[in-house]
Amino acid sequence: MEYRYPVPVTETGWNITDVGATVAFDWQYDAGRQRMLNLYQKGKDKQWDSIHRIDWDHEVDPTDQNLLPDEVMPIFGSATWERLSRAEKDRARHHYLAWTNSQFLHGEQGALVCSAKIVATVPQLDSKFYAATQTMDEARHVETYARYLNDKLQLTYPIDDSLKALLDQTISDGRWDFTYLGMQVMIEGVALAAFSMIRDFTGDPLGKAINAYVMQDEARHIAFGRLALKDAYAELSERERAEREEFVVEASHLLRDRFLAREVWETLGYDADELTAYVDQHQMMGEFRKALFSRVVPTVKDIGLWGPKVQAAYQDMGVMHFQDADIDELSDSDDRIAEEMEALLAARNEGRAVPEDGSRAAEIAATIAAADEA
Repeated sequence: MEYRYPVPVTETGWNITDVGATVAFDWQYDAGRQRMLNLYQKGKDKQWDSIHRIDWDHEVDPTDQNLLPDEVMPIFGSATWERLSRAEKDRARHHYLAWTNSQFLHGEQGALVCSAKIVATVPQLDSKFYAATQTMDEARHVETYARYLNDKLQLTYPIDDSLKALLDQTISDGRWDFTYLGMQVMIEGVALAAFSMIRDFTGDPLGKAINAYVMQDEARHIAFGRLALKDAYAELSERERAEREEFVVEASHLLRDRFLAREVWETLGYDADELTAYVDQHQMMGEFRKALFSRVVPTVKDIGLWGPKVQAAYQDMGVMHFQDADIDELSDSDDRIAEEMEALLAARNEGRAVPEDGSRAAEIAATIAAADEA
């Protein structure tokens, strides 16, 4: 097994020294928006422990083609890919999976810092309540992805430059709403779509379960950002709105470009310029990168940051068709799938029959069974 850190962590440490934030206290202990308090209650009810909820005994072979089909590898079909031996293709898969999950891990640590910052800086007490439950969620997500990378994939990549730049902007801006906008709407919105693709494409029941359970939490976090920002942004001046829309456009481009995986191709000794250009232009990867904005676009529209510059950017990116997506319906679906998966895993562990009725639950059950038999 290769050394788990291809770039030494002593070379990738990162500190943000100037956040310029104002800590806010709210002395109105008898008030609160009912929708926010309901979300807070749901946040408390949905807490889970990864040690007990996830089957960590499941063995993972990082080179197993079942973890990610060849066709889903972003360099599939390139001249480089065609030259690789079977063993080299499987090694590339291992590194790409490690890189992908590493970015999830780093994003979750960013969310941990951001949610803790929101507790301190958001003016309303009901928002502080919910942000406190999110902070616990994010700590659990960091714990979970770190364990998956350390124990199962045994390889961890440093943070991608685009994600690092966006986290830097999100954390260092002293205005509380920018922390919401950068993390709850932009970063977590794209992450939620990426989690869903891993959940649906991987044949690894462990990876499938991790992403399904994390998505259940993240859907609430996006709802939290929508609720808080929709209220706050109703009162923005033209200048304030334009400033935030400029941030949305810049963040969208950073998030679109973060999935080129240049670090992987460099680490493997391939021609990184050639493969980055290939990934950038590859049709399947282009559709994947568009799909990442399925949660972001309708949320940005819903909170009122829908000026000409934002619309032009999303038109250029080919993601305007997501503007009318039902965010609540998507969130309910994520919640339902996670609950079905938990019930199915419990049934399997207890030796009970699982459904074969063509439902989403049956589809998940079939995938898990196939992975177990492989």
